[in-house]
Amino acid sequence: MNKILLIIKREYLTRVRKKSFLIMSVVGPLLMAAIIILPAYFAKLESGQKVIGIVDETNYFKYKFTSDESVKFIALDPDIVQAKKELINKGLYAILYIPMTKNVLPTYAYLYSTKEPNIIIKGRIKSVMQKEIVGWILQEKKVDPGIIKELQQKITLAPIKINDAGEEEKSMVELKMGIGYVLALVIYMFIFIFGAQVMRGVIEEKTNRIVEIIISSVKPFQLMMGKIIGVALVGLTQFVIWIASMAIILSLFFSIFSGDIEQYKNQKLKIQDEQLVLQNPDIAAGGDFNKTVAVLTDAIDAINFSGIALAFLIYFLGGYLLYSSLFAAIGAAVDNETDTQQFMLPITVPLIVGVISAQFVMNNPDGPLSFWLSMFPFTSPVVMMVRIPFGVPLWQVFLSVALLIGGFIFTTWLAARIYRTGILMYGKKPSYRDLWKWIHW
Repeated sequence: MNKILLIIKREYLTRVRKKSFLIMSVVGPLLMAAIIILPAYFAKLESGQKVIGIVDETNYFKYKFTSDESVKFIALDPDIVQAKKELINKGLYAILYIPMTKNVLPTYAYLYSTKEPNIIIKGRIKSVMQKEIVGWILQEKKVDPGIIKELQQKITLAPIKINDAGEEEKSMVELKMGIGYVLALVIYMFIFIFGAQVMRGVIEEKTNRIVEIIISSVKPFQLMMGKIIGVALVGLTQFVIWIASMAIILSLFFSIFSGDIEQYKNQKLKIQDEQLVLQNPDIAAGGDFNKTVAVLTDAIDAINFSGIALAFLIYFLGGYLLYSSLFAAIGAAVDNETDTQQFMLPITVPLIVGVISAQFVMNNPDGPLSFWLSMFPFTSPVVMMVRIPFGVPLWQVFLSVALLIGGFIFTTWLAARIYRTGILMYGKKPSYRDLWKWIHW
């Protein structure tokens, strides 16, 4: 046991001191956070008012656009040729040209600019024009605009799940799908990344003939287990760092939307006539957005993040231990990384099947396909993480974990049989027949 601990310590310290570990554990999450936060931050910091000139031959929209601190609309001479010259001379951001058409009101316009126009500004211009055209048509047809406003009411759907105990749980399918799929992909990537590290480490020691010296003091099985557990601890360390990074990102999210969340919490929800209603249906400015934040907040509060984190830890460790033993066996069987390709396919196919099936599992997490894939040890680490956020009966979780542990024991036994022979085999490219002989030898 002491020898295994020494190998674990060596494998762990060797890897956590590498620059690649630092980059992947710290810089990687920070870059992902930067990709999300920095564009919004710089957009917020963007200063200067964009001036857009309007050439309206219909004289209907010229004064319908409202200026603010970010965009200023000014009316120009109706001569579009002269206006194009002013685009450069006066340093305008863009020129909106609304031509006269055969129709009473135009259904298209042109936006001239020296640079690619901002998509938000384009949407704003289209929105104003559409609103004015609709208003004009309603006026001509003598239709009350209030009727149209009532018909355009947005619906905020707040799903409520009733569990076996009859208790109500607020949920959001999209949020659960996102959490499950992201965690499944993380497990998929971690298994490949750290499993490949085990395989490369074995190949390197075998190629350098260092392994011949090592196994003179320890048994091949002890060496294999020390490598597997040592790299697993590296993965757990990285997992903790990633969790801390996600906590920072979530704290930033809640700090940004703290006003909307606090406003919602002051508007308590209650159940009346088996329907979810708000005490005050007219929440302050931006009500639709606040209602969306409200539903999202309820859904986040209803998710058992501690249970999901525990399940992630179990399935990450179980899946890694199961696959890394096979990666170690492949590394022991070959002399270089090129020769591993022929043996990688049977190992990678189940994981890929699990990721591909994730979409079907999310659509029907309680279906027979989802059940059996979450029970099969080679796909359960990925598929079960997709199902966990939706709620899985405990007996299925326990059965899946038990089968995963059983699969790990079997693959470890299988890998040990290959490892003890293959680690000292040189100069011959092994075949599947050779592996079969080593298992039975």
